[in-house]
Amino acid sequence: MFSFDVFIANTRETAHAIRKLPLIKEMRYLEDVLAHKQAVPFTCFCRGVGRTTHAKNRHSNGQARWPAKSAKFILDLHKNAESNAEVKGLDVDTLHISHIQLNQA
Repeated sequence: MFSFDVFIANTRETAHAIRKLPLIKEMRYLEDVLAHKQAVPFTCFCRGVGRTTHAKNRHSNGQARWPAKSAKFILDLHKNAESNAEVKGLDVDTLHISHIQLNQA
């Protein structure tokens, strides 16, 4: 088992935002989050989260953040999944994440 030091609420919202997107779009979205070009909308853990104009297009409440540590962690997982798919001979363009689960320790 792996243990990573990331905040569960930020990682949950980041994972929820990229669910069921193609792998290429997911990676581009996470890179944009790291560059503060797009924000991750917060829907469940949204107490005390400020409103931003970046969230207006993705969610109605307008609350969003740029969780850099969680985005970098999930981006590394996606790069690993892409490498594994290339080794197995799968088509990388058609890959998408259908289920992401986070467990709090």
